[in-house]
Amino acid sequence: MELRLLRYFLAVARENSFTRAAKYLHVTQPTLSRQMMDLEEELGQKLLNRETHYITLTPEGMLLRKRAEEIMAMVRKTEAEFSSIGESIAGDIYIGGGESKAMNLIADAVCELHREYPDIRCHLYTGVADDVMERLDNGLLDFGILLQPVDIARYDSIVLPARDQWGVLMRRDNPLAEKESVTPEELRELPLICSRRDLRNKSVRNPYAEWFGGHFDKLNVVAVHNLVYNASLLVERGLGCALTLEPGNNIAHGRLCFRPLKPALESGSCVVWKKYQVFSKAAEAFREKIQDKFSDIQ
Repeated sequence: MELRLLRYFLAVARENSFTRAAKYLHVTQPTLSRQMMDLEEELGQKLLNRETHYITLTPEGMLLRKRAEEIMAMVRKTEAEFSSIGESIAGDIYIGGGESKAMNLIADAVCELHREYPDIRCHLYTGVADDVMERLDNGLLDFGILLQPVDIARYDSIVLPARDQWGVLMRRDNPLAEKESVTPEELRELPLICSRRDLRNKSVRNPYAEWFGGHFDKLNVVAVHNLVYNASLLVERGLGCALTLEPGNNIAHGRLCFRPLKPALESGSCVVWKKYQVFSKAAEAFREKIQDKFSDIQ
């Protein structure tokens, strides 16, 4: 499969039109249509629903779009790495992580590194652990910042000196807001908004399944989130309470409050990267930076 065909396919998927995509790609519409038919024949699947004035993706087309975007991102990353090869330390670093206190430490390290090497550019990706691990495994990230507990046996890692507290984000008019902390019994009947990290990746262990005493699967989960700010919008509107890490002070501008779990539940963090990873000079400089800062932590 040629990269050119993937680029053509992504243009059609984005524009939802052969005419607009052909204009963007500077090719004729019949040529582009023929190339897409060849791609479908090569893969043995229908990728596009061809309406009179509109193009939509089939389920197979949506899968290819996801994979094609990952492939093209890897191509751009590889081109950037080779363009930065030389005597100077420059180029791009790709780091992924969740909304945790550990990101403060990573931000400090990135800023220190940039002062030493101004031509280094950092790309940050925010997501839950399974998203970060998938992008790390696919080569789209150089480093992942993962919240424990998580299976990191296939990675090299460094523990970070940061711990996050789990708790409940709720409206201030919730009766539980008058308490200093929240117990499992007080949450079992309430509508809850949970993190997506707990629901699909076997490598990412649920941080509060044991805390609920084996009753996690029986909870009234009304929504799932991967970013606490978006979850806070649902909490603010009364959909439920969010099980989450302690958020920053900017969440809901004081209309919500956070109460820690009782008994207390905390998670540590670590920086991980693929074993036997061959880094660009920029990424290697970042690895050395975090090893110098945090390698003595047990």
